[in-house]
Amino acid sequence: MKKNDKPTPEQKAAAENVSSEKQERVPEEAKLQQVSCPAGALYAIQAGDTLFALAQRFNTTVNAIIAANPGIDPNNLRIGQVICIPLSTQLPPCPGNTLYIIGVGDTIFTIAQRFGTSVQAIITANPGIDPNNLIIGQVICIPEVVPTPPCPGGTLYTIRPGDTIFALAQRFGTTVQAIIAANPGIDPLRLQVGQVICIPAPAPPMCPGGTLYTIRPGDTIFALAQRFGTTVQAIIAANPGIDPLNLQIGQVICIPR
Repeated sequence: MKKNDKPTPEQKAAAENVSSEKQERVPEEAKLQQVSCPAGALYAIQAGDTLFALAQRFNTTVNAIIAANPGIDPNNLRIGQVICIPLSTQLPPCPGNTLYIIGVGDTIFTIAQRFGTSVQAIITANPGIDPNNLIIGQVICIPEVVPTPPCPGGTLYTIRPGDTIFALAQRFGTTVQAIIAANPGIDPLRLQVGQVICIPAPAPPMCPGGTLYTIRPGDTIFALAQRFGTTVQAIIAANPGIDPLNLQIGQVICIPR
């Protein structure tokens, strides 16, 4: 089109359609909390979707979809709108959680962001799923978001591959029992990567006749022994279980006289 050419009626209509489509897009996050779907799976409306086409695709009826979505306007579906698709097929086990139907462009990462969970949590909830090969129409389980545990005086820690309660207890100068007590309901034999747990602060050591000292950056047992006029062996003996090669900043130890 030249600079002075006026748009044709067809071009105006196309521009209005694009503008209308943009305005009708609904943020998925705003809809997720409003949709209940106990007998089916959630689905995010995509361009071109109609209730008739969805009913055919998922082997249900238009009336069943409308009944599962009170207040829905079948003539005004909005891209990104999340609706409930009632399903009569065998559904994967997902007790207490949410079933979701994979759509075009979905990835485990984007689904995790949409539902406020983690990639690892979704993979764990769907044994055998191939996160690199999601199939459109596949129904998966979205695990519920577990709230961050309270941890007064302690440290929140995110589980990494290879972590065990025993190794964490040793690393943070606490005990297995103390970690389990600080995380009610935790299964110490089935830690999940990405799971957030509370590491309780270690109890101050007994130090009769000595001095309690808080480890600072750069401290070593040898330097502390020299500073306080004692020996490396005496400090180790006064702090059973201490790892002299892995002092933790903020760790409280006993310096004997």
